[in-house]
Amino acid sequence: KSLQSFESINKKGQPYRIESNDDEPIFSYRNAELIKIYRPLSKHRFLYAGTASDYCFGLKQLPTEGGDILFITGGEKDVMSLYAKGFSAICFNSENSHIPISLIQSLKGCFRHIVLLYDVDSAGKKAVQSHLEKLCDTVECLELPLSGSKEDKDISNYFQQGHTANNLKTLFLKMLQDKYKQGLSLLQSCEIQWSQPPVKQRVIISLKDTALGLQSSLLGITGGEGTGKSHYVAAMIAGSLYQGKNPIDLLGLSVTFCNNQAVLFFDTEQSADQLYDNISILLKRAGLNAMPSNFKAYCLTQIPRKERMKIIRQCMDTLYYEYSGIHLVVIDGIADLISSANNESESIEMIEELYALAGHYQTCMVCVLHLTPGGLKLRGHLGSELQRKASAVLSVEQDSANACSVVLPKKIRKGDPNQLPKILFRWDAESGMHRYYGTQKKIEKKDKTTELATLVSPLFRKREIWEYSELVQEIKALTGVQERTSKNYILKLKAKELLIADSQNPQQLSIGKLMKKILNQK
Repeated sequence: KSLQSFESINKKGQPYRIESNDDEPIFSYRNAELIKIYRPLSKHRFLYAGTASDYCFGLKQLPTEGGDILFITGGEKDVMSLYAKGFSAICFNSENSHIPISLIQSLKGCFRHIVLLYDVDSAGKKAVQSHLEKLCDTVECLELPLSGSKEDKDISNYFQQGHTANNLKTLFLKMLQDKYKQGLSLLQSCEIQWSQPPVKQRVIISLKDTALGLQSSLLGITGGEGTGKSHYVAAMIAGSLYQGKNPIDLLGLSVTFCNNQAVLFFDTEQSADQLYDNISILLKRAGLNAMPSNFKAYCLTQIPRKERMKIIRQCMDTLYYEYSGIHLVVIDGIADLISSANNESESIEMIEELYALAGHYQTCMVCVLHLTPGGLKLRGHLGSELQRKASAVLSVEQDSANACSVVLPKKIRKGDPNQLPKILFRWDAESGMHRYYGTQKKIEKKDKTTELATLVSPLFRKREIWEYSELVQEIKALTGVQERTSKNYILKLKAKELLIADSQNPQQLSIGKLMKKILNQK
């Protein structure tokens, strides 16, 4: 604020007093421990009273909710100039004053950008470089387009010249663009241009006109041990090699011809003789007597896991140029490319690399992965990543009712998995290969409420009214389920009015009409 006068005691213990006038106005800035006197037109511009060690002007005025940009300036006048234009700003005792890194780290949690906005004279530039070295990546630096002369060096001068808050925001944006230049240049190639739609990816594998495997995509095939998934993916390879006019049995799939581009088969699970037998069957399916030169199959079981992905990458790169493209890649056992399917970082890295390879070589990569031992979900982090990235995920399971394998669509990016038929196939001894066996009939889901009521009915033969907490424990003991499941059972029984909550005490549950019927009560 502006002062009429100021009086204090100097370092020698002598009192002194200064008066404000038109030629030498006096301003003061203060915090709890310091009064700073500023005389902009005097020979000695600054005087101090108190302790200046932790002086930070504007800190208490910062918004409690933080904000977008926090400027650090060289002086109080510049802080107020910025504040008047709607910006948050602070300054320390001088441009050369120590900036506590602990304070900056604390402020980083409140502001997205902390920006040094010092004078552009030689002293200011030197101070900026010193602070940048100490504060490393915690702050940024914006240099004003000024000459650096006495009247043309700071943000106050900048605003005095008629520049606006929007002009400063434009300078800040330019600073960000320069800082992120390399990344933004790379991002430009990824930007979708509405007037230039990308080339449609060709469908490689489909089921009833629904795309499953496309160029530049992953197709996930999963299933338990011995479900027939290896024979299912072998049919995909056979379809890509077949160039006859008459349709062949591809276990319900449609597969486009490779047009003499490379077709690659990497097996990480089977022995060489097992793989040879499978190849013999797929060649028979495709009507071929020998392996075409563009079809390459590799048994990787003898190669260390850590080397397998590198070999696949090098093989694809070489054969892409040798055969003018790669039509289809099958990896039977992607879990054996890393140390553990539950290793999150390895799983993410490997699926990202497979996805990148599919895009780089414009091919469809079929990734085979076992289910968990319980058969409920894909294996570990690897399964989760595959499910996120794949264009489709199909599960090959056993259909005990029909003594065959059934293909269940789990995820279809370009379609509804519930609308796709569930393909059946089984071994045909006469032809010496698996054959298409039609589709699985839809089975209406049973309402299990009555079954559940029957299951818990013995409890209500003991008494008709139960406390909720007691009933949870009794159902848990009777059925062997977890407490959460027991609570869900009660919720379902209440929803069907098999159990009725007492209007006065909702924790008390009594039996409804249907439950009475089950108990043969009237």
